[in-house]
Amino acid sequence: MSDITLVNLNMLVVRYVDAIERETHVPLGPLYLCSALENAGFDVDFRDYQLSTHDEPFEPSNLADFCADPAPVIGLSCMANLLPFTILAAKEIKERYPDRTIVLGGVGPFSVEEKILERFPWIDLVAHGEGELGAVTLVRALTNGGDVSGVPGVVYRDGGSIVRNDPAPRIDRLDDIVTPAYHKIDYSRYAGHNVITSRGCPYACTFCSVAPIWGRKPHFRSPESIVAEMAHLHREHGVMLFLFQDEFFVSSKEKVLHFCEALEKEGLADVKWKAFARVNLTDTDVMRAMARAGCVEIRYGIESGSDRILERTNKGFSIEQATEVVSEACLYFPRVDSFFIWGFPFETMEDFNQTVFHMISFRLVGSRILPSLFCLLPQTDIYNEYKDIKELEYYPGLFPEYMLTGHEICEDGKLQMSEKHRFIFEFIQQHPDLFPGFFHIDLETNILPKHAVLQEHGFYVSRNREISESDSCGAHSPRLDDEQALGTITR
Repeated sequence: MSDITLVNLNMLVVRYVDAIERETHVPLGPLYLCSALENAGFDVDFRDYQLSTHDEPFEPSNLADFCADPAPVIGLSCMANLLPFTILAAKEIKERYPDRTIVLGGVGPFSVEEKILERFPWIDLVAHGEGELGAVTLVRALTNGGDVSGVPGVVYRDGGSIVRNDPAPRIDRLDDIVTPAYHKIDYSRYAGHNVITSRGCPYACTFCSVAPIWGRKPHFRSPESIVAEMAHLHREHGVMLFLFQDEFFVSSKEKVLHFCEALEKEGLADVKWKAFARVNLTDTDVMRAMARAGCVEIRYGIESGSDRILERTNKGFSIEQATEVVSEACLYFPRVDSFFIWGFPFETMEDFNQTVFHMISFRLVGSRILPSLFCLLPQTDIYNEYKDIKELEYYPGLFPEYMLTGHEICEDGKLQMSEKHRFIFEFIQQHPDLFPGFFHIDLETNILPKHAVLQEHGFYVSRNREISESDSCGAHSPRLDDEQALGTITR
């Protein structure tokens, strides 16, 4: 028997009236843990629920079936959107295997670990922090008597108390982390191929749910390490398109130029890639180098067309700067994504109208527009500012994009809830402090009027209508369209 069954529940599923769209991305986070555990001598039973063959994956019994005959320790990794389902499914798993230890991990339970253990006795432990060091210590402790008092990065019960251990020290040199355990998966079954270049972001954007997880301190891989992994995946598995999902890929001009030089020296002329960038860190030299080195899509978090909102959220640039950078980027890259957030609790209609104006303006210069409803995740500064002074309101017809779970049905810009999945949403409503990302602030005066305006301007419309390719929510799509397939523009 294996020492641990590690289950990936990070999934991209969107359900329409007549179809279900799925994107399968290589589950890097769990595969890094697999490598760390195997290098420490443990046997890891890895299972990726993205590849479940169930017609209806979002039934707790189906996940329990998927976890049949597990190891003594079961690790469930999820993001915030599937945290409710994961907790409910864990109950079914515990009922079938009461002697197993269930560990909940991933970014989904971040900052609500204690509350989860207080309310759901079938969850034994919740892991937090960088996992490579903590996971090894945890599995070793569980296989040697179960004393986790000295294990970093876990929250657990001790009698009638909940104890939170400090996280393991951050890994300073990401080059020191072993390669993800690619041998645990059938690489041909995945469409999205991610590679990490960094962990963490130093910026203090008040709406961000990612930077707090890493303590707003970035650590980096060397360009040579990144390129070596890309070369291996290209030559061994035929990967032609890589997705750099980490927010701080463009951390400095020097780092970007160094990476592009290393990529060109490796001779990967046919390989394409996508990356996030920051308005205030991207100049002409950076764009030219990225385009020459195969970048076919650059993504900017603009967030607002109002300088007042940009200042209020600590973005670190003005809308004028953003306009200049995005306009220039459209000259160099086949695709430029501009992300906007709407629905901030302090966003006036004047602020919002400025945002809509710039969304349309950016679309006209050639950028793809990706509007996102503001998400109240519990680790964000804005949530903590407003949680005690504003009521959280639940409205099942509209969730933030990153909270779509695959249970709801998307149609004509609004959501419908099927009866067979009603239990999930009732569970969410019972625990607003655990799942605030599904809730809103000032629904009638703030959210719904703005949503109506966006629909009037062609956003949030049915997928069956003829809409511009630039108005898409496929930000992380592993596909290339015809224009991108032609290659980069070199100027």
